[in-house]
Amino acid sequence: MNGKKSRARFALLCVLPATILFFIFMIYPTFQVFKMSLYKWGGYSPKKTFVGLNNFKILMEDMKFVKSFQDTILAIVVVTIVTLTLAIIFAAILSREKIKGQNFFRIIFYIPNILSIVVIAGIFSAIYNPKQGLLNSILSLFNGGNQPILWLGDKHLVNYAIIGALIWQAIGYYMVMYMASMANIPDSFYEAADLDGAGKFKQFFAVTLPLVWNNIRTTLTFFIISTINLSFLLVQTMTSGGPNGASEVVLSYMYKQAYSNSSYGYAMAIGVIVFTFSFVLSAIVSFVTKRDILEY
Repeated sequence: MNGKKSRARFALLCVLPATILFFIFMIYPTFQVFKMSLYKWGGYSPKKTFVGLNNFKILMEDMKFVKSFQDTILAIVVVTIVTLTLAIIFAAILSREKIKGQNFFRIIFYIPNILSIVVIAGIFSAIYNPKQGLLNSILSLFNGGNQPILWLGDKHLVNYAIIGALIWQAIGYYMVMYMASMANIPDSFYEAADLDGAGKFKQFFAVTLPLVWNNIRTTLTFFIISTINLSFLLVQTMTSGGPNGASEVVLSYMYKQAYSNSSYGYAMAIGVIVFTFSFVLSAIVSFVTKRDILEY
């Protein structure tokens, strides 16, 4: 009995530091966000005025917020679908096909993930440069160099330009994760499928995809959270929300409200909306993609 109590105390002592840190840096700040969303506060003034849900009422009528929220949803949907599809395809090719220099391609695909987001923003700002950028230089071969495209200056194109950078940054990371799952699938499964007359395409959907589905479900949550965070960082470093707010995403709008407009309480109300949206969307995705786990 004393031995069990000693082990329990030891386990408690091991877990306690992490629990304390989690409370200090996660639970308490989250509680403060919810609390401050109920106040009108400039962020620096000691005066705080309780306004209840008024910040949220104003938020629902703020068309700039609605636009930034729509742009965030667009980024989540497009980045998730394109990145997921390409990452799985590349992982399947590099895992199943005998390609010369496989390790080289794995490294090349993974490099964007180890780069700072500021470096990525610099790379794509140079690519999108209307005069000397790589993208316009390639397009000029087909259109004669007339009317260079303002990728970051056109309100209809800027969001897709940022989405392109997000996809480029994420593919390698998720490809490596899927390759790790595919490497655990026994070759005998593919041999049996081959004997049954299943081709490569059929084997992918009948064998590979079902057996890595649990890993895909997990990464879908990562897609949602990382897209919300990284879209903010890319917008801040590449466009600052321009032109004329066309590339504003919900977190960059929240940042401006907190530190440029000195509307800290209003910004915290945006933070509550983002937190709730992320949590609910992750729960929905987890429920919709739930499947029986296949064991092998």
